[in-house]
Amino acid sequence: MTAANEQLVTPANIVPIPGKIPTWQQGYALRLVAIDVVGVVLAVGLAQWLRFGAVIDVVMPYRGVDYTAVSLMIAVLWILALSINRSRSPRVIGSGAEEYRRVWLATLSVFGGVAILSMLFKLEIARGYLVIALPAGLLFLALGRWIARQVVVRARRRNGSCITRVLVVGSPAAVRDLTKSLAREPGSEYQVVGACLPGPLRRDHVDVPGVGAVPTYGDESDVVNAVRITGSHAVAVTATERLDGRGIRNLSWELEKLDIDLLVSPGVVDIAGPRLQMRPVAGLPLIHVEKPQYSGAKRFQKRFFDIAFSSAVLIFGLPLLIPVAIAIKLTSKGPVFYRQERIGLDGHPFEMIKFRTMVDGADKMVDKLAAHNESEGGVLFKIREDPRVTRVGKLLRKYSIDELPQFINVLKRDMSVVGPRPPLAKEVKTYDDYAKRRLLVRPGITGLWQVSGRSDLSWEDSVRLDLFYVENWSMISDLLISVKTVKAVFGHSGAY
Repeated sequence: MTAANEQLVTPANIVPIPGKIPTWQQGYALRLVAIDVVGVVLAVGLAQWLRFGAVIDVVMPYRGVDYTAVSLMIAVLWILALSINRSRSPRVIGSGAEEYRRVWLATLSVFGGVAILSMLFKLEIARGYLVIALPAGLLFLALGRWIARQVVVRARRRNGSCITRVLVVGSPAAVRDLTKSLAREPGSEYQVVGACLPGPLRRDHVDVPGVGAVPTYGDESDVVNAVRITGSHAVAVTATERLDGRGIRNLSWELEKLDIDLLVSPGVVDIAGPRLQMRPVAGLPLIHVEKPQYSGAKRFQKRFFDIAFSSAVLIFGLPLLIPVAIAIKLTSKGPVFYRQERIGLDGHPFEMIKFRTMVDGADKMVDKLAAHNESEGGVLFKIREDPRVTRVGKLLRKYSIDELPQFINVLKRDMSVVGPRPPLAKEVKTYDDYAKRRLLVRPGITGLWQVSGRSDLSWEDSVRLDLFYVENWSMISDLLISVKTVKAVFGHSGAY
């Protein structure tokens, strides 16, 4: 232990070691139990009432089946299945889609079991009852958990509570990368409170751009003391040459005595969970990274979604599109639509269609306004108070109404509903091999860049988000991004 750390480890500095499960997680899990019970009872009660009507029918057997007993049995099995599937595990609650996936699996297992038992023992349980109970239960459970999650996220953003304190062990570069990744999401559960840097290099802190300074507490031999000093709930080991397999194993044994979680970051950046598979080979746990999939069934699903979604938007949005076109024509000179060449799939150019929100000839004014560009990185051109935008254009941009005609591009196969931001030809000329991977899929009307800040993003963050989508895209992610886009549009985040 270094002299600097000997000064840190004093009775005044040492705080009680927290338990493996932080207090907020214990309370959160208990609230989820109540939420699940209420949701399940409401679901089976609603199904029984809607299917059989009057109270006398509810309490009396229907065609030889006592549905009060059936509802009670399903409710008990449902609650047990949620517990068995660990849907309230501290590992999943309050973050990510895994919590909802476990709720979905628990629900399907219960209703699948009920269907099988009904068939084997010829119970003839009314299908209408099950048809109502299943979606109602999923809705109530998902809604209750979403509300509970929003309460936790709001607490994290307002006063920094409901967090898991993490001590990072790794090189300075690895500490910076992990800290930046965790800090990108304001409602993230994990907060880096300190670091241990393996090796002879000694420093008081690690500077993390955009986040601040992370204090350091010695090397890999000082982890236990650092846990006491920082009051950490978990230790995250990142890429480091000094801590081999035996060192990590010994560290896990030490942390096990303290009831502290051990997290291991494999150093695989911007790779989503579904592409990572743990495979034991010769007694070693190896992480297999699946190749990105851009063809086959997934491509067909994406195209089907694009056609169905775009057709619905254009048909049901027609009462809005016509008044907007008239307002643009009456309030400023120039065409209703703005057409601009963008670069699409595999680098092929196409003509993107939008409602015109600027004065006619706005493209020719870019050079005069270049000094006012507010976009970080210099590749994109963005001005918060752009003088070229018309009064109607400001309103259209605020609610992203100007982008509705792009659904025509989707039907023409130029674009997709969800994808990377469609770049200009001059932007593509600046791309390195890293950024060119954005062109492996069709550009989208919305995407991770849209729901993560839009115009407020720097060039580096925009590229990073687009590449993450390209490397990990799936239909589930497209649906989630589509839902989040509605929130981003009405929140006016980064719209100018």
